[in-house]
Amino acid sequence: MTATILARLEALSDDATATVLMRFFKTGPGEYGEGDRFRGIRVPVLRRLCREFAHCGPGTAAGLLASPWHEDRLLGLLLLVVQYDSMNQAGRQAIYELYCSHTSRINNWDLVDLSAPNIPGRHLSGLDRSPLYRFASSANIWERRIAIVSTFHFIRQSEFDDTLSICGMLLGDSEELIHKACGWMLREVGKRDRAVLEAFLERNYRQMPRVMLRYAIERFEAGRRQAYLKGLV
Repeated sequence: MTATILARLEALSDDATATVLMRFFKTGPGEYGEGDRFRGIRVPVLRRLCREFAHCGPGTAAGLLASPWHEDRLLGLLLLVVQYDSMNQAGRQAIYELYCSHTSRINNWDLVDLSAPNIPGRHLSGLDRSPLYRFASSANIWERRIAIVSTFHFIRQSEFDDTLSICGMLLGDSEELIHKACGWMLREVGKRDRAVLEAFLERNYRQMPRVMLRYAIERFEAGRRQAYLKGLV
């Protein structure tokens, strides 16, 4: 089945779109997506393929994750998300373990953001969440992004502690993509409980990377945003 899907993906390839995506996802020398290869297939097309091949097993998704092509790996992750929904507990555990053993293939922000809340985040809801803290301490930028973005599932359940703790761990991170992800998750916390976000900011905003702070306070009133940005709170 993997070969059939790969043939479909090859047929859908578009060189002009691939060129645009390679620039967008920073695949040049020294950039965060250096060396990644794109077929030039947009996400809505991949979602349609995911619905068509949703009956495939996790082995097919794992085969796609092994591909050098970005869109193949993204389709594999979308399939795992759909398959996770239909599995019993043992099947969900297997998908979670497959995901965690393939983080080297989940190597750009879109791959993380479209999968982390729905597999590790969902799976660890109600369980020991220490695997996310190990990811947050990883030297791998994408594992650190998985750690924080996974907490989006908890945020949706109005559980904020892990988001705040992991953001605290990542305050000194050197990567802007981590700053953005933390700011995004903090903003989501604030959408649900402004007081929780403001308490975190009171403790940390002066040491937060500027991008993280801007993302976190994006929905604040203009005057309040400026107060934080000028250090006047």
